Amino acid sequence: MSKLVTIYGGSGFVGRYIARRMAMEGWRVRVAVRRPNEALHVRPYGVVGQVEPVLCNIRDDASVRAVMQGADAVVNCVGILHEVGKNRFDQVQAEGPARVARLATEEGVAQMVHVSAIGADARSDSAYARTKALGEEGVLQHFPRAMILRPSIIFGPEDGFFNRFAGMSRFGPVLPLVGASTRFQPVYVDDVAQAAVQGILGRAEPGIYELGGPEVGSFRELMQMMLDEVRRKRLIVNVPFPVANAMATVLGALQVMTLGLFTNSLLTRDQVRQLRRDNVVAEGARGFADLGIEPTPMDSVLPGYLWSYRPAGQYAAIHESASNLRRH
Repeated sequence: MSKLVTIYGGSGFVGRYIARRMAMEGWRVRVAVRRPNEALHVRPYGVVGQVEPVLCNIRDDASVRAVMQGADAVVNCVGILHEVGKNRFDQVQAEGPARVARLATEEGVAQMVHVSAIGADARSDSAYARTKALGEEGVLQHFPRAMILRPSIIFGPEDGFFNRFAGMSRFGPVLPLVGASTRFQPVYVDDVAQAAVQGILGRAEPGIYELGGPEVGSFRELMQMMLDEVRRKRLIVNVPFPVANAMATVLGALQVMTLGLFTNSLLTRDQVRQLRRDNVVAEGARGFADLGIEPTPMDSVLPGYLWSYRPAGQYAAIHESASNLRRH
């Protein structure tokens, strides 16, 4: 019988790429999610019955253990960018990974991969960064031979980074940024998946790997690249951190006052804290080179999905060609 991998959060942005690659490897894939009916898109990644979404709540021991039964490997991709309802940073990003690791050891699972993030720091004033670090500590405490991946900002067709700001560029002449000079090292989502597969198959040494693409750029430079790609001219304006903090405070208060009817996914005080720090691979850290993976440059991927934000959409090339003819 083919081997089985359970991917917690396997229908999300990164998880779906790992699921697809593991199906191509011939493994059975169990995609553990809170709402299986919203994860049916993973089924076509393999033959009938090979990739199946199953119900799981990472905050519950019995639930996590049940979907792990019989697995040869587990992957944890669960993470949140902001707190909503019962999904708190401590429970999801600190306790959740430790729970998966502890139960994986008890169940005799052979391999574990945990997707964390660059900037994970137990001493950080950012709850996101702090709980990411605590999650890593919990994983290594219970499953010392685990592979931990720390990607920089991840890009790809379903990303919430370039897509978000490309969408914002449609409205008004100004594109406001918090932390315009903060540096990032964007990494392609399928490269992260490829690294995870190395860990699942036992082809990589255990430990922490920091994953960044071949290019490092400031927030402003990345947004200018995006604007060039969507053929829009916008004035990029840096929002000072004190102003951003005040805005985030108001948005957070609005979420509280509306009892969660309004979810502040725009800007939180914790995100403002994160944007004060560069998000690049640390010098001397293990990374793609140690896994034999050549990271994908942005310009080979971004045009494939940002074209939809151009004023003429799929007809942009025709319009540009016609404009060139008129000039001549």
